[in-house]
Amino acid sequence: MKALKHKIIQEGNVLSESVLKVDSFLNHQIDPVLMQQIGEEFASRFENAGITKILTLESSGIAPSMMTGLRLGVPAVFARKRKSLTLIDDLYSAKVHSFTKNETNEISISKDYITSDDTVLVIDDFLANGEAAKGLIDIVYQAGANLAGVGIVIEKGFQSGGDSMRNEGIRVESLVIIESLENGKVTFREEKTTI
Repeated sequence: MKALKHKIIQEGNVLSESVLKVDSFLNHQIDPVLMQQIGEEFASRFENAGITKILTLESSGIAPSMMTGLRLGVPAVFARKRKSLTLIDDLYSAKVHSFTKNETNEISISKDYITSDDTVLVIDDFLANGEAAKGLIDIVYQAGANLAGVGIVIEKGFQSGGDSMRNEGIRVESLVIIESLENGKVTFREEKTTI
């Protein structure tokens, strides 16, 4: 996706050979025009999948999920990382380890929002080792719902998550795949161009 690659080149900050900071447009401040384009791209890739719900993880997955849901005309549900006073019973839950934050959270959603009648698209901002996506997929399976696939804004192709899920037969659609962050430079997988 050209607009996303351009934004990564212009505003992304390589912090190490495994960490790319994109908080100026995706993880902290959100670029709504880019999010709309991301939503349209995910919607076009999955438009014939019969999706009835989109599932993501708070908070960075919410914006691309909302825009995709708007385009597909379906609700977006986000799993919470922390318990709340109103979300205590009848939950689907999974444990998720964050590569970037190096912490494990129990994520949860109400059983009211995903059922066995749903076909679910999982969306997340980053895919590294795949822990967040696998936790969300686990929730889809707990609900007895059908998994349409996984939409990822930025995949770190040099980490195992994407390949692992694809090897399990899960459809993974990443808008960009980063091959390397070596020497402070972003190299995208498809074109093998270095910026």
